Amino acid sequence: MLVIGIAGGTGSGKTTVVRKIIDRLPADEVVVLPQDSYYRDSSHIPLEERFDINFDHPNSIEFDLLVDHVKELKKGNSIEQPVYSYLTCTRAEETVSISPRDVVIIEGILVLTHPELRDLMDLKVFVDTDPDDRLIRVINRDILERGRSATTVMERYQTTVKPMHLQFIEPTKRFADLIVPQGGDNEIAIDILTMYIEQNLGVEIKK
Repeated sequence: MLVIGIAGGTGSGKTTVVRKIIDRLPADEVVVLPQDSYYRDSSHIPLEERFDINFDHPNSIEFDLLVDHVKELKKGNSIEQPVYSYLTCTRAEETVSISPRDVVIIEGILVLTHPELRDLMDLKVFVDTDPDDRLIRVINRDILERGRSATTVMERYQTTVKPMHLQFIEPTKRFADLIVPQGGDNEIAIDILTMYIEQNLGVEIKK
């Protein structure tokens, strides 16, 4: 099993990088563990206060559970991955059953901040994108997918997203084995990633 961690700022293009890797791998060879599935449940907090949660701070993630799940997959055991809703900021009662695969991708802005989780990774990747490009993507995503107003998104970016990026996310770049500039548009970096997987697993990559 090959465990790959893919981090980077909000809106950097991590999901695009992951999707392009998956598209080049044989069917059923890869499973993705999104960091977002492991946000702590906030059902005990009044609804109007949930939207003030700092989702860009490492304390917002239940890393112990994520680490345990990666360890179980490495042992060959299946896991029950949580389902998290950004609309309600709570975990759903149902879970998603995940079986071990040859490639496990852990994806999220904070996945390189946790030492024990990093130690489980065979390859650590940081997706690096211009801050202005990331801001545009964050605005579009939060308005269209999370039902937030443009004003709310901009305020959150200035008070939370940007300072948390500088404090926690940007410094993890030093842990990366590979830095991917320009996100999912960097086809050469995608080629390098898929070649690494091919060489370490002996699987044939789609060209």
